[in-house]
Amino acid sequence: MAGGRSPAPRRAAFAALVTLLFLACVFFFLSATTVTTSAPNSPTARLAAVRRHAEDHAAVLAAYTAHARRLSVDSASQTESFLSTSSRLSALASRLTFSTVALLEKEARGHVKRARALAAGAKEAFDTQSKILKLSDTIFAVGQQLLRARRDGQLNSRIAAVSTPKSLHCLAMRLMETLLANASSAAVPHAVVPPPPELTDPSLYHYAIFSDNILAVSVVVASAARAASEPSRHVFHVVTAPMYLPAFRVWFARSPPPLGAHVQLLTAADFPSINASSSPVLRQVEDGNRDVALRELDYLRFYLPEMFPALTRVVLLEDDVVVQRDLAEMWRLDMGGKANAALHTCFGGFRRYGRYLNFSHPAVQEKFQPRACAWSYGVNVFDLLAWRRDQCTQQFHRLMEMNENGTLWDAASVLPAGLMTFYGNTAPLDKSWHVMGLGYNPHIRPEDIGGAAVVHFNGNLKPWLDVAFNQYKQLWTKYVDTDMEFLTLCNFGL
Repeated sequence: MAGGRSPAPRRAAFAALVTLLFLACVFFFLSATTVTTSAPNSPTARLAAVRRHAEDHAAVLAAYTAHARRLSVDSASQTESFLSTSSRLSALASRLTFSTVALLEKEARGHVKRARALAAGAKEAFDTQSKILKLSDTIFAVGQQLLRARRDGQLNSRIAAVSTPKSLHCLAMRLMETLLANASSAAVPHAVVPPPPELTDPSLYHYAIFSDNILAVSVVVASAARAASEPSRHVFHVVTAPMYLPAFRVWFARSPPPLGAHVQLLTAADFPSINASSSPVLRQVEDGNRDVALRELDYLRFYLPEMFPALTRVVLLEDDVVVQRDLAEMWRLDMGGKANAALHTCFGGFRRYGRYLNFSHPAVQEKFQPRACAWSYGVNVFDLLAWRRDQCTQQFHRLMEMNENGTLWDAASVLPAGLMTFYGNTAPLDKSWHVMGLGYNPHIRPEDIGGAAVVHFNGNLKPWLDVAFNQYKQLWTKYVDTDMEFLTLCNFGL
């Protein structure tokens, strides 16, 4: 019996031990819970929490205040509310101590509640304003990129416009090849040969052409000579780039100007007085001004009196014109004492000075009128006596120096420089002397073209290019010397 009762006390002792362990765990858990739940209510925790809430909401409202100030004046009242509440919260946070937390906690909660309400009420509007500002910044950045792209495109267009097409480059190279192949027979003697008297005779009809396009110049010379009643009295002064001068010489040696007309081939090097020390154009080219460098040959037209000191009147022809009528009458035009005669191109509000000059510049505003009538290059009569009298070259120099950074006009175009140099000093030519637009306008009336002394292929569709208008191309091609074998070798589509 004694052996049967022995397990019961052991089970009771084990149960008592488990009960004690369970009670100990419950007591520990309750103690931990009490400590955990009571910790936030300690003076230190309460002080830290109230101070943190006050400082955080003060910072939020300070940020909203700064944002509101960047907005319109309609946000002035909001700005004041944000600023006052933020200041109160900051001041309250600085006053919180162990001894004052109980007294100030209620006040702090009130200010925090107000801060939350202000921030919530303004958040949507401010988010919208932030998006608008960000969108405005993006639009501005895209606008700047577009502006840069347009400038790059304009520069590329200028380079393409003044670059030599493959066929014209081929022609120059073929002519140079011929010159080199016959170098011994074409050797230039060392003796200085005086120019023929016709080149400086002021009683003859003198033209100036600035170009490095051999074929185009040959058409200008041939068309003007064939249209003249006295071709031997017409003298053409061709100014080209030094690298093209030998090719020009070969062309006119193999295909002389027709009917006894005279041609003089020149470069800027033939005029030693026009140099970088005396000419802003050449100085800016040496200084790396790309726009002026691309148009260096065109800017030399402003030195006609210095180039031809013995002459009194010169007709300037562009290389993209065809002469259809005798131009000798231009030397008898009454220019009213003006230095320049040109076709005026202002029809209504079209092509006036405001289109070409920067009238936001004070120097332009002071001297020029935006509604003044512009004129065109292509066919110009220059009275060199009036030019010298009015010191037009000196005026051009002053303008070029002022425009070194392109602030007065776009330096890639010579027309604005001419408009300013000859402002109030340009006589109008009758429209029958000069019909423009054959390089961009397919709708010119045939009777206007037929009655014009000169037709002008201004625009990008030049007659020596495949893209030229077919209805106008024959006006130009009939003056091309098709017997020149190099034209076929260089794939001219004539």
